Amino acid sequence: MKKIILLLVLLFAFNFYSNAQQQKVIADKIIAQVGGDIILQSDIDNAIRDNKRNAVASGSDANLPPDFECVMLRNMLMRKVLMIQAQRDSLPVSDDDIDAKLDNKLRQFVRMAGSRDAFEANAGKSLFQFREDMRPYFKEQELSSAEQQSIVKSIKITPEEVEAYYNKIPKDSLPYFEAEYEVSQIIMHPKANKEVEDYLSEQLMGYKKEVESGKRKFDELAKIYSQDPGSKDNGGMYNINRTTSSFDPKFVSAAFRLKDGQISPVVKTQFGYHLIQMVSRVGDDAVVRHILLIPPINQAEIKEAQDSLTHVRTFILDKVVTFNAAVSLYGDDESGRYTGGAITTPDGSPKITIDDIKDPSLVKTVTSLQPGEISMPDVFKDPSNLDKESVRIVFLRSKTNAHRENLKDDYDVISNEALNQKKEKILDQWFLSHIPQYYVHLDQNAVSDCSTLNQWKQVSDQLDKEQNIIR
Repeated sequence: MKKIILLLVLLFAFNFYSNAQQQKVIADKIIAQVGGDIILQSDIDNAIRDNKRNAVASGSDANLPPDFECVMLRNMLMRKVLMIQAQRDSLPVSDDDIDAKLDNKLRQFVRMAGSRDAFEANAGKSLFQFREDMRPYFKEQELSSAEQQSIVKSIKITPEEVEAYYNKIPKDSLPYFEAEYEVSQIIMHPKANKEVEDYLSEQLMGYKKEVESGKRKFDELAKIYSQDPGSKDNGGMYNINRTTSSFDPKFVSAAFRLKDGQISPVVKTQFGYHLIQMVSRVGDDAVVRHILLIPPINQAEIKEAQDSLTHVRTFILDKVVTFNAAVSLYGDDESGRYTGGAITTPDGSPKITIDDIKDPSLVKTVTSLQPGEISMPDVFKDPSNLDKESVRIVFLRSKTNAHRENLKDDYDVISNEALNQKKEKILDQWFLSHIPQYYVHLDQNAVSDCSTLNQWKQVSDQLDKEQNIIR
C-alpha cells in the first residue's frame, strides 16, 4: 500500500478541485459502489485531467503512471470505507467544524483565483452554490480523515525500529541534503520626519473631502496619486479577507471597520499612509480601494535606523534581551513578530538552503556568519515593503553542513518516515480485515487490468455470487 496517508489527502484535493471546474467530463457510468455511495467514471477522468493540468502549471512531468487510474479508484474506495466506518463509530466530526474548514478552503481558492469574481467565473457558479456543492465532498473527507487518525493514533515508533528502518535503506539511495540554515532577522523601516508625515496626511484628507463632496471619484484619484504599484492602475482596488496574512493587519482592521461606500481616516502602516474606501463586504470578504502615499526617506533617516539596530544588537549580545523578544520590541516586520523573525521556506519550514534565499545580499550575510553570530546592520531593498530601503540585523541560529542522510543529523526525518511506514502497514491490515464487512461492487470490465484492486475484486465477486444464488 503505497503512501496511503498522502494519497488519501491528495485524493480529496483532486476531487475538490475537479468539481470547481466549469467544464467537466460528462459520464454517468457507475464503476464502483461502496455501501450506498457510488463512484463514476467521470470522477476518475476529472481527477486525471486535473492532475495533468496541475503538473503542467507547476512545470512538472504531466505523464502519469500507467496504473494511475487504478490507484485513484483504489483510494476513492478506501476513502468511502473509512467514511462509513467513521459514521458507524460516531466519530466527533461536527457540522460547525466542517463548515469552518470548508470556509477556510474556499478563502484559499478565492485568493488563488485573485478575486471572488474571478473564482466564480472559473467555477461557473456563485461562491454560495459552490460551497453547497462541495460540502458533501468535504464532509466525506473529514470523516475519512478522522477514522484514519483513529486507526493509527496510538502507533508509536521506538529508536530500535528507526535504526532497523534506516539500515534497510540501500546506502547508494540515501538522499543528499544541501547545507541548511536557521536564520532570523530584525527589520527596521527608516522613519520619515513628522513634517513629511503631516503633509501626506493633509493630502489624503484633501482627497477624502473631494470624494465625499462629489467633486472626484475615489478610483480616479487612486489612479493619479496612489504609489501602490499593485493596485494603482486598477483604481486602488483589492479583494481582502479578514483572516488574510498577506495584508498589513492595521490595513485590514481599518478596512473592516467601514461600511459600504465609507472612507476611512488616514491609516498608517509599515508601507506608508492610506486612505481606504469600502466598496462592498460579504461576511469576512471585502472589496476595497485605497490610495497609498509613501513618505520619502533620506540618508539621515536610514543612518538613524542603522544606529538604533546597532544598539539593539548590543542589547542582545549583552543578554539584556533575547533575540526573539527584540524582534517583538524593536522590529517593524509584523509577520516576524510571531515567528521570532525566522526566515522560512514557502511551506513554513525554518530550515532553509541557500537556494531558498532570493536576496543576494542576504546570502552574503548568512554565509559570512558562524552559528550564534549576529551581523552588523545592513541596508537592503525590502520586497515586503514595496522595495523601499530598510535596515536589518541577521542572526544565524544554526547550520547543518551538506551531507548524506544519516541517523545523527537526520534522526527526526528518518523517524517520521519509519513511523509513516508503520502506520501504512497498520492501515493495510485494517483494510484486509474490514473490506469484507462492506457492500462493495465493481464494474469488472472497468477494473479488469487493475491488479492493485484484487482484494476489492474478490469481495465484489463474492457478493455477486451470493446475489445470483438468491435470485
